[in-house]
Amino acid sequence: MLDLRPNCECCNKDLPPESEEAFICTFECTFCADCAQNVLNGACPNCGGNFQQRPIRPAAALLRHPASTQRIFKPEGCGQGT
Repeated sequence: MLDLRPNCECCNKDLPPESEEAFICTFECTFCADCAQNVLNGACPNCGGNFQQRPIRPAAALLRHPASTQRIFKPEGCGQGT
């Protein structure tokens, strides 16, 4: 089950579970649309994989399976590369 991480690893922007701006790689590294496209050019800086828009978990399912509250942020930056 996806963690639905609460923020962009690059800029720390909040990405609530219902956000259409959240993008993930196969390891669930999570970035906002702006960082995924304009800063990282579509490639995860952690694994080199591509991004897909994160699915939105229905509100009823969030009650049983809540989103993660653990924030992952790289204040040193998240430039392109693996």
